[in-house]
Amino acid sequence: MTTFDTIVIGAGMSGTTSARILADAGHRVLVLEARDRIGGRMQSDRSAGFPVDLGASWIHGITDSPLSDLVQTLGIPTIEFTVGSFQAGGRPIENFDGESAPMDADASARWVADVEAADLALVDEIARSEPGDTYLDVTERVLDRTGWAPERIDEVREFFRHRVEEQCGAWIGDLDAHGLDEDAIDGDEVIFPRGYDELPHRIAQGLDIRLGHVVTAVNRSADGVIVSTDQGEFTAHNAIVTVPLGVLKAGAIEFTPALPEHVAGPIARLGMGVFNKIFVQFPERFWSEDSYVLRALGDAGEHWHSWYDVSAISGHPTLLTFAAGPFGRHVQGLSDGAAISDVLASLRAMYGDAVGQPVAHRITRWGDDPFSIGSYSYLAVGSSHHDHDALAGPVDGVLHFAGEATWGDEPATVGAALYSGRRAAERILGRTIDLNEFAARIITREQSDAR
Repeated sequence: MTTFDTIVIGAGMSGTTSARILADAGHRVLVLEARDRIGGRMQSDRSAGFPVDLGASWIHGITDSPLSDLVQTLGIPTIEFTVGSFQAGGRPIENFDGESAPMDADASARWVADVEAADLALVDEIARSEPGDTYLDVTERVLDRTGWAPERIDEVREFFRHRVEEQCGAWIGDLDAHGLDEDAIDGDEVIFPRGYDELPHRIAQGLDIRLGHVVTAVNRSADGVIVSTDQGEFTAHNAIVTVPLGVLKAGAIEFTPALPEHVAGPIARLGMGVFNKIFVQFPERFWSEDSYVLRALGDAGEHWHSWYDVSAISGHPTLLTFAAGPFGRHVQGLSDGAAISDVLASLRAMYGDAVGQPVAHRITRWGDDPFSIGSYSYLAVGSSHHDHDALAGPVDGVLHFAGEATWGDEPATVGAALYSGRRAAERILGRTIDLNEFAARIITREQSDAR
């Protein structure tokens, strides 16, 4: 049996990054991936003749972003789309009030100002929060002090709730008061007209990746690790586990000896959110050519509240909406027909008969996916930002963890997956890795393969 230097479990962004760095350093690396594809939660469906990003879609803030720099160096095209971080304003947004009536410019400006004022007060309220306080607790205390009419409060309350759902995939009462502390976005946001999973695919080129290998156990000792799969055992001096937090929380991989508290504790305390996408393609556009987002506020937006115009990707009139948190779990149990009918009912309450019958749709169900069991991590009540980084290990010098849930600065992002994969490889190599050199080697390899 071949003994590898490192076995990487998972061929998503973090797994391909760490494997690529180690392989470029001359290490014998094996990547074991349960799915029949590379990319993990970066999944671009091209079956319709254009890419539909069913998983990750955005770079949230390209200013001073090593991820953005890597994408640019590799020549991967992007389109500016700066509302993926769930902003109240900043780009053209068609707002509708709690009765599904369109809001004029003055009403929209007042609503954006209300969110800004509440957010400003929220900073101090979070700073004064105590252990055990939820994001619901601190936002309600802020709203209670505004003195606004109930309708104004409801609009901002719904915004806070949906922001937590979209950023964390969680119910606002399950998120720690500090759960959005790392949520600052620097610069514009971008999406990918060729599909986001081009990035991990290009990083993975030439690696020894075994698809369809479901890892069931990792046994470690002073000599290294034995990784058991449904297709046999593999041995190595080190292992990097990059499976999503949901898989770890479910105990789908048995670790022997059991993981120590400094890793097992964060796995138990951190939350795994559910965030599902619904793409709906229409025969013709019924919304403004200039609008990035259609948004229902207050009662009208209790469930379906935001529709993003992603027509630039497909060339067809297409809206993207989300179902996250408890509502996302509910939608997972609906048939496609029932879910789409519910979306159309909300749109028709705003636009009436102008909303045509869809010609195509896509619906994700990440919470039901056995190889992710959720969409991305969040700071559940009782956890801390330290838990993210503590989860990375290492354990006994041979077992490392990587993935968005292990990076405290910006968890739940592709950037976090990239940086955590680099960190795991750096710990094994005992030296730092420059991402510019990392990108240059990818380009050199591609040029060599093209000859």
